[in-house]
Amino acid sequence: MTEKFAIQEFNLRSACEQEYQALNRISNIYQAEILPDDPPFPLEEMVRSSQSVPDFVDNFTWAAWDSALAEIIATGNVNIAKTEDNQHIAEIGIYVRQPFRRQGIGTRLLEKITRVARGENRRLLITEAIGNLSSGESFLYKIGGEKGLVGHLNQMRLDDLDHHLVETWLEWGHLNEDNFFLGLWEGLYPENQMDAILELRELENQVPVENLDIEATHLTREQVRQVENQLFARGFQRWTYYLIEKSTGKMAGYTETVWNPSRPQILYQDMTGVFPEYRNKGLGRWLKAAMIDKVLCERPEVKFIRTENADSNAAMLKINHELGFKPYISIPIWQIPLEKVEAYLAERKVLYAD
Repeated sequence: MTEKFAIQEFNLRSACEQEYQALNRISNIYQAEILPDDPPFPLEEMVRSSQSVPDFVDNFTWAAWDSALAEIIATGNVNIAKTEDNQHIAEIGIYVRQPFRRQGIGTRLLEKITRVARGENRRLLITEAIGNLSSGESFLYKIGGEKGLVGHLNQMRLDDLDHHLVETWLEWGHLNEDNFFLGLWEGLYPENQMDAILELRELENQVPVENLDIEATHLTREQVRQVENQLFARGFQRWTYYLIEKSTGKMAGYTETVWNPSRPQILYQDMTGVFPEYRNKGLGRWLKAAMIDKVLCERPEVKFIRTENADSNAAMLKINHELGFKPYISIPIWQIPLEKVEAYLAERKVLYAD
């Protein structure tokens, strides 16, 4: 294997054009395997995303090259977030093309990942395993992994949308207009609202984490800016609806969507959340309906809306199912203790081999 396959490390922020092209090709091979009906990712988007990785994230990426094909046939990566929270975690990913699986290439890449995680004093590896890639799940079982959270990418066809339901939810919203103000941010968050935005983003810490060994995340103002800068570098456009209680000036909740002209038929529904003291007033449905109404009016090319939800997030799933969202692809999140990975690699005599 060492004669046929060569493993090369990449600096994503400063790869050469040929390297970006090869990485883009295998990225789209992976995309076609998990989402065969989706268009490929443009090379320019991948390059801009790679060159704008947030400064607080250390990325390590490796590729296995087939010398005969002169192509990348497998990739591995690990992200180390230099934040105050979750300093025990390393987020990882491994993908091996279909004809080259079960040849030890994934194990070689795993060794590279494990070496970095140990050097960064991270004790837990976290990764997603797309449901229609059974080889991924079997590999994670072998190295000592377990499902920490079971979730799905859920999808709604706008052709199936119950427009009367959306109108009803908007009417409920109008009944709350004496008490709440509905506002909209388009694109970059306004600088004079960053304190409120950081407060709203805390709602992300209230979604279920099930058995995942993770902590709440509290990004700083600068870190949020870096994350959104990468998003916009990729060509995404973002809408954020928010609600403010008029009597107190407090934020009550928000909903957010992102859309990319390179994939005009697909809109991604990101976070929707309402603070506990404002729940059971129909505010979440008002936010959702306002966003869908804007999409219908201003983005007629959108055919599908997608969102990720934990299967245990009963409150949000109830709203989404009412709208017509259905499970599209299973996306469980796995966690693997580093010591179990090291034991697996040691048995195969590849642990820190060079």
